[in-house]
Amino acid sequence: MVDFSLSDEQRQIRDWVRTFVEREIMPLEPEVLRRERRGEAQGLTSKELHDLQQLAKKSDFWGVQTPPEYGGMGLDAVTTALIEIELGRSFVPFSFGGSADNILYYANAEQRERYLLPTIAGERKSCFAITEPGAGSDAKAIRTRAHKEGSEWVINGEKTFISRGMEADFTMVFAVTDPEKGANGGVTCFLADRESGWRSEHIDTMGEWGPASLIFEDVRVPEENVLGEVGQGFALAMQWIGRGRYLLPARALGACERLLNMAIEYANTRETFGAPIGERQAIQWMIADSQVEIEALRLLVLNAAWQVDNGADSRHAQSIAKLYGGEKANQIVDRVMQIHGGMGYTRELPIERWYRELRLLRIYEGTDEIQRRTIARDLLKGRVTVGRTLE
Repeated sequence: MVDFSLSDEQRQIRDWVRTFVEREIMPLEPEVLRRERRGEAQGLTSKELHDLQQLAKKSDFWGVQTPPEYGGMGLDAVTTALIEIELGRSFVPFSFGGSADNILYYANAEQRERYLLPTIAGERKSCFAITEPGAGSDAKAIRTRAHKEGSEWVINGEKTFISRGMEADFTMVFAVTDPEKGANGGVTCFLADRESGWRSEHIDTMGEWGPASLIFEDVRVPEENVLGEVGQGFALAMQWIGRGRYLLPARALGACERLLNMAIEYANTRETFGAPIGERQAIQWMIADSQVEIEALRLLVLNAAWQVDNGADSRHAQSIAKLYGGEKANQIVDRVMQIHGGMGYTRELPIERWYRELRLLRIYEGTDEIQRRTIARDLLKGRVTVGRTLE
């Protein structure tokens, strides 16, 4: 018999994060919306984010998945997913401090002092740069080049849709160093400081994501800034991409829960023709369908996280969770807007804000089409057998 119950520690962590979100983050939503709609700062300001992270740190919430030897909590994947669900209840982008990209742990001793430890401490900000104008889901098609001149590598190319690209002071950039070897053996990851000369340009989007293009024009990086080994960058990139895809639908799950609660409250109070709209079968079905999909998504997310914790190859489960989460989150927010009618379409409520944000889930870090491709290939090639994915 499968046990779906949470441990006492997991419940305590979930409840603490929920309280933190309700008390500290949700009250900031009106001001965040006002700033965004005036074209000012997107999300929290640097000071607001820092203050919130330091407040959480006082309760030992620091480095959720960072190993304890680096001062983090070292939490398991299931607990981390529970945290992401709670953070998703607000559209204000927030993450607990004390973390670093998983591939930064491949840094050597000198790189750890310059990049890893300062990033964990919140003193430095990084970004991951592999996507290019002509190489999105097909990461093997990157065209950025790096050639060796003496003890330096010279990088030329452009990256696009890079998260944190505007605020990062260094990037993990992937470039072709040996075209003849292709992706496996011909791509290298470099730690490139902004001071080395690359620049970033903001990309305006329909949501508040705020990605950037990174431009490299004869950017010189010392050979000691190679992360990992020369030619082994693609393997690192795949580890970064697959580090926690289940966390994306987990956060969307939190948003869907809050949105559905908004719909339920509105359906019980908004009256038409002398009765609450919640008495109308059309509204009831939208609410019922949304609840069923939320619970299905919860199981998919936690199953993928459970596989991560148990050392299984979780890529198939994570692709299923992301695909289902992206599609259902978009359907649910659409229903919630429909239930609210004209009010849902206005900017007086945050539904339109979530509407724009959740649409991104079907595109970034692996489009719906890429997830379907992965799922189908796993089945057709026999990597996964129907009905035996939990073994």
